[in-house]
Amino acid sequence: MAQIDQLVLDLETPHILLDQDRLQANIQLIQGIGNTRGVNVRPHIKTHKCLELARQQIDAGAVGVTSSKVDEALVFINNGIRSVTVAYPLVVDSKLDRLIAAARVNDTDLRLIVDSAAGVDAIAKVAERHGKQVSIFLKIDVGLHRCGLTEDDSGLVELVQKVVGEPNLNFVGLLSHAGHTYGADDADAARKIAADECGIMNRVRRKLESNGIEVSEVSVGSTPGTLVSDSYDGITEIRPGNYVFMDRMPLRLKVIEINQIALSVLATVVSKNSDYFIIDSGSKTLSSDQGAHGMPGMEGFGLAYPLDHFEDTDYEMIVTRLSEEHGVVIRGDLDLEIGSKVRVVPNHSCVVANLLDTYTVLQAGQIIDQWDIAARGHVH
Repeated sequence: MAQIDQLVLDLETPHILLDQDRLQANIQLIQGIGNTRGVNVRPHIKTHKCLELARQQIDAGAVGVTSSKVDEALVFINNGIRSVTVAYPLVVDSKLDRLIAAARVNDTDLRLIVDSAAGVDAIAKVAERHGKQVSIFLKIDVGLHRCGLTEDDSGLVELVQKVVGEPNLNFVGLLSHAGHTYGADDADAARKIAADECGIMNRVRRKLESNGIEVSEVSVGSTPGTLVSDSYDGITEIRPGNYVFMDRMPLRLKVIEINQIALSVLATVVSKNSDYFIIDSGSKTLSSDQGAHGMPGMEGFGLAYPLDHFEDTDYEMIVTRLSEEHGVVIRGDLDLEIGSKVRVVPNHSCVVANLLDTYTVLQAGQIIDQWDIAARGHVH
């Protein structure tokens, strides 16, 4: 590995490190899939919440971004991102008011989802008040069973007809998230979920078209599904998010190698005993997430390595326990001095990014930049 800059050693911990070369490789990997398959890439920025990273993704060819929450989206709308999907059912007037107002002022292509008549009414009322045309996707439940209508829902066509009848709403298509790919046993199982998602979306599209409703876009998204899928028939857009960093979740599925993970956490050994090293990164840094959507088989809360042996399996240690400010690392046969640094590959990079304020960007072990996590904590 590259020699680590002394400035890295001097960073106060805990601290997020990003590998710029890996970031760029990951961005190009997904954009290449989109280009090859003839689908648009609209990355989910809840992973990184960072303007610099969103701009790198758009410079690579992304058509816009996806966000989860209103205030998160506003950071990007108010900083020049011209097309934003909020892939979350919005039903609260105050949130819609500030979102649609900002989209109108910035002339943003705003795209929202619905899965209920209440959602349609809420968006239509605020869109009319601001004189703003809003694009609408129907959220389809493809197996995660979180939000969305199932393909056999008796009210599906009627709900879309309600959208079509609203003068300030523009029905554009269907949107899904097969997040249960993260809970798959392996890459083949994730590939089957992606194929099932594609099949469901195409059946719903045909149902709407048979009722005289045009479906111009079909948007799907998850990092594992995008990495393994062979099923893009009828799909117009992909919305993966985690791919920009990667983490132990796609690694467990064996859809990536560890040298594709671009985010790590720099931590300091603050204490030790015969069994464990204690580091200054606990649940307020690494999170207690052991895998999204029922992911099985995730041991511990991260993989820790001595700074000069990063990603060397002979020096790999499990972060086995967390309290708020402490991480407990199984030391095995290794010995590290108190005050020495380790790098941790987290279970779930998206959560880690929302817990700290900045990224320090490395290239060949040298610090080249520092970026604010501008939408950190924006959960309204």
